[in-house]
Amino acid sequence: MIPYEIEDNLSTENWMVGDVKAGFPSPAEDIHEKLDLIKLLVRNPASTFFFRIDGVSMVDAAMDEGDIIIVDRSIEPYNGCLAVCFIDGGYTVKRVEIHGKELHLLPANESNRSYKPIIVTPDNQFMVWGLVTYVIKKV
Repeated sequence: MIPYEIEDNLSTENWMVGDVKAGFPSPAEDIHEKLDLIKLLVRNPASTFFFRIDGVSMVDAAMDEGDIIIVDRSIEPYNGCLAVCFIDGGYTVKRVEIHGKELHLLPANESNRSYKPIIVTPDNQFMVWGLVTYVIKKV
């Protein structure tokens, strides 16, 4: 898993046409504002990276194979957060749960029970690398 760093020249503006009804249709409205996705999705450019999801252990957390996640390293981890973690030489994305003095990395795929929680012990080389702030999907 290799992070894709945000570069200053990635910021581009496009027209945001307006709101779209997910219920009953409404007449099209005039263009409202310019939209810069980097400015919208990235709070801390120097500490924010993109990753592409490889695998299906987090599908119930809305992270499917091929999705892009935005990860911010400047946010402090908290119980229940979704995080990219480094453990024993590799990176993984999981839900972080704290149980007393134990740290658990939980998969999110109820339909495939072969994904088991990872219990982090003092013997593991471990760190929370960064927190997932957004998931970008292709439909």
